[in-house]
Amino acid sequence: MQTILGAGGAIGIELARSLKKYTGDIRLAGRNPKKVNGTDTLVTANLLNRDDVSKAVKGSEVVYLTVGLEYKTGVWREQWPPLMQYVIDACVENNARLVFFDNVYAIGGDNVKHITEGSPISPSSKKGEIRAHIDRLILAGIESGKLKAIIARSADFYGAGNNMVLIETVYKNLAKNKKAQWLFNARTKHSFTYTPDAGLATAMLGNTPEAFNQVWNLPTDSNILTGEEWITLFAMEMGKSSKYQVVPGWMVKAISLFVPLFGELYEMRYQYDRDYFFDSSKFEKQFNFVPTTYQDGVKAIVQELKNGK
Repeated sequence: MQTILGAGGAIGIELARSLKKYTGDIRLAGRNPKKVNGTDTLVTANLLNRDDVSKAVKGSEVVYLTVGLEYKTGVWREQWPPLMQYVIDACVENNARLVFFDNVYAIGGDNVKHITEGSPISPSSKKGEIRAHIDRLILAGIESGKLKAIIARSADFYGAGNNMVLIETVYKNLAKNKKAQWLFNARTKHSFTYTPDAGLATAMLGNTPEAFNQVWNLPTDSNILTGEEWITLFAMEMGKSSKYQVVPGWMVKAISLFVPLFGELYEMRYQYDRDYFFDSSKFEKQFNFVPTTYQDGVKAIVQELKNGK
């Protein structure tokens, strides 16, 4: 049995699709889980409840944690530490291996200019401090010998779903014949991980015993683009104008007075006001994996959204 906790999001869905290559015994757990494959088993669970987590994990060989909490520092601070501890405890109790789908918020400042598995935990934001804390919980479990786990990191990801930066600020604006928007600085480079690649790679890691007790950066095109180049890529594929508007830091802060989400984004500006390069060469070499190019990824996304999928 392989179980996905937080199965309803973009990554959980892609992961479930990929896991069927390895097993027909997949359990999807969440508040309102829905089948991705016809043979999936569904478990309704509140992952903020220890008993529910224990029930969802019971009998699992591999557990994937792909949950996405509301994008608010206060929510993260209150909910992430107990949620992670519940999952770790349940995995230890059931002798299940854990794969945590993580972001790179624990890596801050100029360390984002070249992010590898060896980049130091160096948070420079409140949300980054929370992610660093939960990463350390996993690393402590591994060090104790009680837990077998993988921290599978992704850059900001892009795909055909909602609530992704590129879709919300670029694709949706261009689709309405509006100017695309980019936060902070459109001349710096920024890596993005393609969601189908992320799902497949996470499944590959979970089914490779020797990959455990390590950090892995998930496969991401190394030919990074500037914000301006990302916008041009979408515009060309959509047959739209590539005109865009930069939302500078002072404006993000001002807008945050009326739109709370912008307040949450302001502290993350270090990911956009300098180059942000996510290096996945370790995974690519180990698994002989070639990440989807940004050109092919954008083409597939635009086609999928155009077809209303």
